[in-house]
Amino acid sequence: MGALYSVAEIRQAERAAAAQLPPGTLMQRAGRAAARIALGIIGAEPVAHQALVLAGPGNNGGDALEVAASLAQSGVGVTLVQLGRADAAGALNHIPAGRQWALVVDGLFGIGLARPVEGAARAMIDTVNALACPVLALDVPSGLDADSGAVIGPDGVAVRATHTITFIGDKPGLHTLAGRDHAGHVIVDRIGIDEALLPGASVHMNEPAMFGLAFAPRLHDSHKGTFGDVAVVGGAHGMAGAPILAARAALLSGAGRVFVASVDHGPAFDSGQPELMFRDAASFNFAGSTIVAGPGMGDSATAIRLLGKALDGDNPLVLDADAINLIAASPDLQARLAARTAHTILTPHPLEAARLLGVTAGVVQGDRLEAAREIAARFDACVVLKGSGTVIAMADGEALINPTGNPGLASAGTGDVLAGLCGSLLAQGWPARDAALAAVWMHGEAADRLVAEGCGPIGLTASELPAAIRRVLNRMVAERPKPAGQPQS
Repeated sequence: MGALYSVAEIRQAERAAAAQLPPGTLMQRAGRAAARIALGIIGAEPVAHQALVLAGPGNNGGDALEVAASLAQSGVGVTLVQLGRADAAGALNHIPAGRQWALVVDGLFGIGLARPVEGAARAMIDTVNALACPVLALDVPSGLDADSGAVIGPDGVAVRATHTITFIGDKPGLHTLAGRDHAGHVIVDRIGIDEALLPGASVHMNEPAMFGLAFAPRLHDSHKGTFGDVAVVGGAHGMAGAPILAARAALLSGAGRVFVASVDHGPAFDSGQPELMFRDAASFNFAGSTIVAGPGMGDSATAIRLLGKALDGDNPLVLDADAINLIAASPDLQARLAARTAHTILTPHPLEAARLLGVTAGVVQGDRLEAAREIAARFDACVVLKGSGTVIAMADGEALINPTGNPGLASAGTGDVLAGLCGSLLAQGWPARDAALAAVWMHGEAADRLVAEGCGPIGLTASELPAAIRRVLNRMVAERPKPAGQPQS
């Protein structure tokens, strides 16, 4: 389900399959598969010069030539521009930026590109990105790293496709970092290759099937103590809103009791959510609570002392924001984190992850999967590396990329909501892995639903998320997958 493969793994399967087939078979299959998708995009009544096909010098270009031939045989008017031909640049200069093209097919470069796109190829990509028509990329949008999702090169360029047909197996770079902006709708076609030729995947797409069995309906014979306590530790001076957002998310996602344990003197109650209980963190008894540490926590001596206490305890623990920064700055706190045996989830954004690893945010973003895995292994924890295509990594090397969410989440406080949601599921008895996967998926799905209702993505606020998450959660409980052999309701 939702397996993602590296370029090296795809190449290995491709070589194995090609050795069993006549030369050119895979290229022909790829071309025909892409042509079927192209015809579906173009629709009925093809007219002259409807499709512009860009072909590069390698196998990706060969796929593009097959697409061009198949489209022409189907009655589509095709203009073919081949990179490396003397007239390529001149032909591009005469491409009108209007609605003449029903489709552009990007077959310039495939998954093997290792250097920034330059010269005539860059001019082609710039021209394509200025056109107002659908763009179908073959295997991967040209200029995009199929493993990392980064645009190749510090000043690189990549095709912005509306659709990508990717061959043999799906690739992680299509779903994280810049990949989501450049790949568009992703279609996977195995081009007849036996799945047995692919290795067992260690990276998958996050989806409800990965965690859905952890959902359970609530019994009538239950009470607030059944669903656990969450204590959000934060709220340094001037940052009281962050722990309140986390606490509201914990409450509306089902935790039995939720406390805001303030580092500094904070509000006595939340008028918007009076069910929350406020305590002084220094004197609060954390026994039995799942702790969410970090939202608005600050870097005071009190904050450091409270964080150390949380790390040394056996409470399930979510570490976010300032808690992560404090740990990154202290070898002692890092050692205490690594020594924990209780469930632990870290939710860094790229800069916080970079601080934990002692690198730059650019290094983290250059290989988000590897960065998340390294943090998870180093601290024996579940790591949620936030961003476009959030990566969830486990200490054993398993990693997943989350498909839900939108730019509306790029606003203040949404990470606090996610941390509170993680803590709530831990408090309700979920394992850290399932809690992280479900929280990230529902957090993004709630944002997507708000956008569908007209509440964003521009101007979507963190305080709108908890109620939307509650709706998503209750729907998922009602529609939860049943164990094998159990009748579906």
